[in-house]
Amino acid sequence: MSIEVLNESGSEADETALSALAAHVLEKLRVHPLAELSIVLVDEDAMSELHEKWMGEPGPTDVLSFPMDELRPGHVSGGTEDAPPDPALLGDVVLCPTVAVQQAKKAGHSAEDELHLLCTHGILHLLGYDHAEPEEHKEMFGLQAELLASWRAARARPSS
Repeated sequence: MSIEVLNESGSEADETALSALAAHVLEKLRVHPLAELSIVLVDEDAMSELHEKWMGEPGPTDVLSFPMDELRPGHVSGGTEDAPPDPALLGDVVLCPTVAVQQAKKAGHSAEDELHLLCTHGILHLLGYDHAEPEEHKEMFGLQAELLASWRAARARPSS
């Protein structure tokens, strides 16, 4: 996995943890190991600009996903036994830490937990998950909770 985390937000964030979380999510969903992902943290002005341009909605939001190549969980894209697959560009997850802090206070958990939730949510969108319909919502949020629980359990285990 090639995961790049860029913090352009001016806010403190644990980029190493975000990268490890993304690797965990992609591995659990059996995304091809050559997939590339970018996670970008931006300030409210930059997020507002993206939100207005791509979603037609004013103001900042918490997370936006910009898929590139079409990848789905559990599927290898391209390649044969003789010719390995080309690396696939999964896309970009854009996070706004200041919006995450506000949401974390309302939800009663840490800003770090909120960023982890948003990062997982954004990756699921890159993989084609959505929550517009009740059944999609149930599937996506159930999977999101499962992935976050397995991530927290893995982090809590002492390394050997």
